[in-house]
Amino acid sequence: MSANGLFINYEFCTGCHSCEVACKKEHKLPKGQFGMHVLQDGPRQMLDGKWEFTYIPYPSHLCDLCAERTAEGRLPTCVHHCQAGVMEYGPLEELVKYAEKYPKSMIYSL
Repeated sequence: MSANGLFINYEFCTGCHSCEVACKKEHKLPKGQFGMHVLQDGPRQMLDGKWEFTYIPYPSHLCDLCAERTAEGRLPTCVHHCQAGVMEYGPLEELVKYAEKYPKSMIYSL
């Protein structure tokens, strides 16, 4: 059996925080606690004059990849509610293929 994980493509995240809100509600997390937290990097001007501004959804140690949901064959709530469609859940072998296409990304597994 293959291990599953979460792929997050930072290049296209819009910073809507829907993954963060869905996670907090699914796991009934109190204020200040996050399973998924959206961080902001930038804005800043680079040496070549271009500006960088990136949102970074980041799973904390409280993330269990929605074990109860995935055991039922459902997607983790962050993936299900992602407005920009930048998250994928599945076997790590498959997620690596996404990471090869999108260098501004992360794969998370337990």
